[in-house]
Amino acid sequence: MTTEHHGLRAELDSLTTEAFRPDLAEIDTLPTLDIARLMNGEDAQVAAAVARCLPEISAAIDAVAARMADGGRLVYAGAGTAGRLGVLDASECPPTFNTRPGQVVGVIAGGPRALVTSVEGAEDSAELARRDLDALGIGAADTVVGISASGRTPYAVGAVEHARALGALTVGLSCNAASPLAAAAAHGIEVVVGPELLTGSTRLKAGTAQKLVLNMLSTVTMIRLGKTYGNLMVDVRASNDKLRARSRRIVALATGASDAEIEDALTATGGEVKNAVLVILAGVDGPTAARLLEESGGHLRAALTAAAG
Repeated sequence: MTTEHHGLRAELDSLTTEAFRPDLAEIDTLPTLDIARLMNGEDAQVAAAVARCLPEISAAIDAVAARMADGGRLVYAGAGTAGRLGVLDASECPPTFNTRPGQVVGVIAGGPRALVTSVEGAEDSAELARRDLDALGIGAADTVVGISASGRTPYAVGAVEHARALGALTVGLSCNAASPLAAAAAHGIEVVVGPELLTGSTRLKAGTAQKLVLNMLSTVTMIRLGKTYGNLMVDVRASNDKLRARSRRIVALATGASDAEIEDALTATGGEVKNAVLVILAGVDGPTAARLLEESGGHLRAALTAAAG
């Protein structure tokens, strides 16, 4: 075994996410229901681990929202499961919040094919991360979130270090304390969920923790940016029958208007939910609603106040 392999093995031995649980050494001999109960018990600990990180998560969200309000992008960077979770979160922002193309982006070590297959060695390359970010033209207005369960993946750490050198805001999301990733980022978030049911299988608790934090990062940032009205997705993009039905329901919940009024308002605003709500609640026409929202930076509450004043 080479010195490099000895060093890597020692490093893995020191990681909480890689720790061996002797109490689970005979898990394969248990009845299926018992294994499921054990796994469910492990999963139940994840939300509490995230709760311990809420101050760090909140600080990161406020910083991200400030950059995005000035036109910046939110970019997730990771390898393997972590990278896939970032791409997933990014891909769900346009239909949920009507974000612009490229406003929220996920990059994964090895590129798109790494979403469905393992790309050997890609996670070990910080240079690959630098190239991927340079292809996006990352600048000072942008935010790069490096995601890595171990907190030591070269691709994620390299992405954060390069982004920081370019003046971008950086967030490091990992599941081990004192991680190089958190140390490299302006905002370190370390959700320590403990050893996995299957030793080192970080798609389990660590993956769940990362999904929860990414949900928070994108959702609360979008709330801060005025993409919602209360808990309604008023920026939803009606791109299919289900979403068109949801659009009508959101307008109804926000306004209490009749079906006929809702149809008229959506027709007058080209199907834009936020504009339709403003048309009904403020008693303005479609173009006026669009202007008021433009002047209020897309914040519906501010536009309603402006219309009333």
